[in-house]
Amino acid sequence: MNNDQLQIGTAKTLVLLVGPTGVGKTELALQLAQTLQSPIISCDSRQVFREIPIGTAAPTAEELSRVKHYFIGSRSIEEDYSAGEYERECIPLLQTLFEQHDTLLMTGGSMLYADAICNGLDELPHVPEEIRTQVNEHYRTNGIEWLQNQVLTLDSDYWKIVDRNNPARLIHCIEICLTTGKTYSSLRTNTKRERPFNILKIGLNRPRAELYERINQRVVEMMNQGLLEEAQKVYAKRHLTSLQTVGYRELFDYFSGAYDLDRAIALIQQNTRHYAKRQLTWFRRDPDIHWLNAQNDYETNIHTIITLLRTGSVQEK
Repeated sequence: MNNDQLQIGTAKTLVLLVGPTGVGKTELALQLAQTLQSPIISCDSRQVFREIPIGTAAPTAEELSRVKHYFIGSRSIEEDYSAGEYERECIPLLQTLFEQHDTLLMTGGSMLYADAICNGLDELPHVPEEIRTQVNEHYRTNGIEWLQNQVLTLDSDYWKIVDRNNPARLIHCIEICLTTGKTYSSLRTNTKRERPFNILKIGLNRPRAELYERINQRVVEMMNQGLLEEAQKVYAKRHLTSLQTVGYRELFDYFSGAYDLDRAIALIQQNTRHYAKRQLTWFRRDPDIHWLNAQNDYETNIHTIITLLRTGSVQEK
């Protein structure tokens, strides 16, 4: 099926496919991209790092050969990368790609990255390198509890809504507070930016028990694929912000002797399930998302998405 046969129309539309980790977005995205004759633009905050493909469930070489991908393995873990930088890079890319495509596909589970494209992020001041170094050094020395106490002290309003187990979010808040002398929450205006394209938001979900079992099994498969060895290779750089994520933190603690490997694997499974729950909580707050059942066959879900495109059931620009 090609774009002419789809008869979607001439309006430029971004199809955003989101959902919790492990739900099955990858294969649906591949088949949908081939139907739309679109590349895939990733909005995953960790798949952008080239050194950690196993633990981030990045597309395989075979999957990358099927469809052109963007923002997969394009950065080193040594580089700081944020949702703001992603927005600044991705919007011009979309504008360029829309010159050749009426419909583009974006997919991933990083809530803030998806939000950056749909709504835009607040312009925040540049953080001086000395402040960034200082905060990260405190984190390395004192752990996440220090970050939590600092956010509670510096910005009690943000403390009420932040993911308190996400070091990157906590560090970002502290850096902004120390840079500006103001609370991070007071600088977040949440002003929505206008985009020169329509957006169709698709959410993929499945029954919770099934989702959690898929997550548990995927962790086992990652270990079989070499996640332990992958984590060992980057262990010396465990202080990097890019490695403060599920799958690596637990294995780093195992390497340091905090617990045995079986416990580390169980914690990866548990923390991944918790992350999936947070993702669903975030996405369900958006009334514009059309939810699909991942238990449906791919053809059924793709047909539904094409119907939504044809009928104009999109977030208007």
